[in-house]
Amino acid sequence: MKRSAFVSFALAATFGFALPASSRAQASTATEWRNLIEPSMSAWRGYKEEGMPKGWTVTDGVLSKTVGTNDIITKDQFQNFELTFDWKLHEGGNAGVFYRGNEEFQKIYFTGPEYQLLDDAHHPDGKSRLTSAGADYALYPVAVGIVKPAEQWNSSRIIVNGKHVEHWLNGQQVVVYEFGSPDWEKRLKASKFATAPKYGRLDKGHIGIQGDHAGTLSIRDMKIRVLP
Repeated sequence: MKRSAFVSFALAATFGFALPASSRAQASTATEWRNLIEPSMSAWRGYKEEGMPKGWTVTDGVLSKTVGTNDIITKDQFQNFELTFDWKLHEGGNAGVFYRGNEEFQKIYFTGPEYQLLDDAHHPDGKSRLTSAGADYALYPVAVGIVKPAEQWNSSRIIVNGKHVEHWLNGQQVVVYEFGSPDWEKRLKASKFATAPKYGRLDKGHIGIQGDHAGTLSIRDMKIRVLP
């Protein structure tokens, strides 16, 4: 699917207007939405674990943790996909959602880029746009004023198709980049991941949710669909 079609579809999904016939035809080639959060959490396991780590719970469709615990990853790996979810943090909270990561290294962030989840107003990372909510952590910044305050629900969308990536936050496209582009390579070399040989290099990988920071994280309505 072309980038313009992605943008049109995401805007339509966010604001509820009808897609043109051509865009509907392109969107229809994607698979059906799959719910990733259910009581058994059968789609997930701990990073480098066979089962779910202690500290993660699901209540009334909301996945949450209140203490620092192990990250979790999807059992399945994904190449091209659209992922949507709502999230909120406690005051000063910090977490992230990773994509196209594997378990080769100690942490998933050595391979998978991170969609930053953050209470910008009360966490030190909020002082830099490169590490604020919605950013591609440490590589691509996000504009100020889009994330909602702590304890309020935010809506996020991640689109990954081939080398093309989009981050959306509360109905606004906040990050767009291309894996392996000159700009991406330049930013990677200037980041903390410059010495990570597999960072952003995988064609497919696990979706991950960061759990190792202290405090409360809640996620609901997390759905994914595979794109052609």
